[in-house]
Amino acid sequence: MTTKQIAKTALNAVLDRKAADIALLRVTKLTTLADYYIICTGSSNTQLRAISDAVDEALSKKYGLEPKSVEGYRSASWILQDYGSVIVHIFKDDARQFYDLERLWADAQKLDVEAFLASTDAEEEDADA
Repeated sequence: MTTKQIAKTALNAVLDRKAADIALLRVTKLTTLADYYIICTGSSNTQLRAISDAVDEALSKKYGLEPKSVEGYRSASWILQDYGSVIVHIFKDDARQFYDLERLWADAQKLDVEAFLASTDAEEEDADA
């Protein structure tokens, strides 16, 4: 399993649960914390938890991965799931606007979600060169 495969699986789970405003940031060259940040918005606490549960289930079922850490699941205005190389941020709209991670990580490479899902791992290696 590659980091890109983990990110694709998480993205598909987020899409399946109808998350809005999905952003994919490649932060490899900016931090050692992760390679990808997936940022999305849900409309209710129930939807945020459903998105989080879907990501957890998909990565557990496909790769046997469990998050290193999950924060905010009970309060559910911002749920953070840390899978090491991929970090998933699931926000309610007001929290997303307040924390504005896209601004904080403005130097990150912003990737098109559809193009990323259609790409191969070899294309990722070419981008690193």
